Amino acid sequence: MKYFIFLTFFVSSVFAFNINISNSNIANGKTAIIEFKKEQNTKYDKIVLDKKTHKIYQHPLDVNKMYVLVPISYYEKPSDKKLEIFYKENGKQKSKIVFLRVEDGKYKKEKIKVQKSKVTLNEKDKKRAAKEYAEAMKIYGKSTPKSQISSKFITPMNSKITSSFGKARVYNDTLNGYHSGTDYRAKIGTPIKACNDGVVVLAKDRFYSGGTVVLDHGQGVYTCYYHMSGFNVKKGQKVSKADIIGLSGDSGRVTGPHLHFSARVSGEQVDPLQLIDLLNKKLF
Repeated sequence: MKYFIFLTFFVSSVFAFNINISNSNIANGKTAIIEFKKEQNTKYDKIVLDKKTHKIYQHPLDVNKMYVLVPISYYEKPSDKKLEIFYKENGKQKSKIVFLRVEDGKYKKEKIKVQKSKVTLNEKDKKRAAKEYAEAMKIYGKSTPKSQISSKFITPMNSKITSSFGKARVYNDTLNGYHSGTDYRAKIGTPIKACNDGVVVLAKDRFYSGGTVVLDHGQGVYTCYYHMSGFNVKKGQKVSKADIIGLSGDSGRVTGPHLHFSARVSGEQVDPLQLIDLLNKKLF
């Protein structure tokens, strides 16, 4: 009966409010998209999920639509989530409720051996890692209003995937987090492509991720490229899809050369391949 009630509220909200949700059931670490058809005298503003606000943006290609990406934290437990949509109708502030069901992604575990200094940090390295983390989160906390993208995403290289998103990481027999991206097999010096148009907001060597490039694609979407051996871009530079932004390497906390590719949506770490597949299917 509880499941039936959940569906009733969800369906009634959709039909009364002219929106389309990509998937009402979504795993932790994944992203959902909600599309709104523009209506006369209605202005969509934002949604709120667990007290976190997500802005509703103009669709990058369809002038008759608005959309919002809803990232689900990797650490979220299975539950029914209430999303409150805020909008103005004839100048009056209103809101509607829709629901998402968060499911268990059932991610596997993997054991990794790295240098002890990369797991147990000295004070100097702790300060460096903390400073770099704060710098990155400040970047991810910003949302450029205008989207840079105008065509489908591509992957940063055509190579075998050696580790997928979400695997619990056990470094030197100590559980230390989860795999926050997708790893591609790549010998040192393999060219890395920008997966879409964007602006370089970070290009530097970091303690954990080594040679790092972060691209801002606009509207809260970022892609990240780690462990690089060299850069072809610099901070502030605008790049186009498929531009070579640098070369793969073995810098940072690694067991060998490869490319770690990851993504952020509204500051939340999400499965990068699921995100770009979702955007390619829904926006283009």
